[in-house]
Amino acid sequence: MKLKFLKMHGLGNDFVVLDGIRQPLALTPEQLRYLADRHFGVGCDQILLVEKPTQPDVDFRYRIFNADGGEVEQCGNGARCFVRFVHEAGLTDKREIRVETRSGIIVPRLEADGSVTVDMGVPRFQPQEIPFLHDDDVVIYNLDVADETLEISVVSMGNPHAVQVVDCVDGAPVEDHGPLIERHERFPQRVNAGFMQVVDRHAIKLRVYERGAGETLACGTGACAAVVAGIRRGLLDSPVRVSTRGGELTIVWGGDGRPVLMTGPAVTVFSGEIEL
Repeated sequence: MKLKFLKMHGLGNDFVVLDGIRQPLALTPEQLRYLADRHFGVGCDQILLVEKPTQPDVDFRYRIFNADGGEVEQCGNGARCFVRFVHEAGLTDKREIRVETRSGIIVPRLEADGSVTVDMGVPRFQPQEIPFLHDDDVVIYNLDVADETLEISVVSMGNPHAVQVVDCVDGAPVEDHGPLIERHERFPQRVNAGFMQVVDRHAIKLRVYERGAGETLACGTGACAAVVAGIRRGLLDSPVRVSTRGGELTIVWGGDGRPVLMTGPAVTVFSGEIEL
C-alpha cells in the first residue's frame, strides 16, 4: 500500500500527518512504528491521523499515535500542526475549528500571523483523573524515584503529566529519571515527566520526557501542565513564556475552572509517499 503523508513540526516536536478522510486508514501498531522509525521509515515523535468526526457540531476527529505505536489522548504541538494541515490540504477554510480527540473537544484557531492558538480545555487535578494512585488532591506530592524523593505536581491536560521544579533544566536528570517516572507504579497508564526551571514569574524553561516517545524538543501539553502547576504552586503568573529546546510557546491560564490557551508555531517540512 502506498501512503501519502505530510511531515510537520511544532518547535521541533515532529509529526507524520495522515489524511484519513480522502484515504481511510486502519494502520497496525507495526506499521505505525515503521512510519515513526528515523532509520527505516519517515521518522517522527508522533503520527497524527485526520478523520471525519463521529460527533455532531464538530469539524474533524484527531487521533494521535506515539512512536511506539500506542494511541494517546492528546498532543498540543500536534494540535497546532493539525490546524495548518487541514487548511493546507483544503479540508476547511474556517479560521477556528472544533476537533474531536480521545480526551474531549479542543478548539484551535489559525491566527493572522500564521501561529496557532489552541483552547486545550480545563486542566484536571483529581488523582483518579490523571490517573495517579493517591487518595487526596493536593498541589505537591512526594514520589520515590531511584533512591530519591521528588516533589511533583500532577495535571491532566487530556493526557497525564508529572511536573517537578529543577534548578537548571540543562543539568536535570531527564534521561535517568524520565523513564522511571514515566513507568512509575503510581501511574497506571504511564505519565509524561516534565522538568521545569522557573526564570521569573512570567517565564520558564522546560524539558519533557514524553510517554511512549522519550524526550522531545517540545511538548505542548507538557508546557500547559507545567504552567498550570507553577501557577498553582504560587511560582508563576499568567501569561507565561515557555522556552523549550525547540522554541517558545505562550501559555495563558486564568485559574481553576478555566481553559488553558496555548499559542505557538506549526511548520510544514515536506510531503511524500511511502510504501507500507
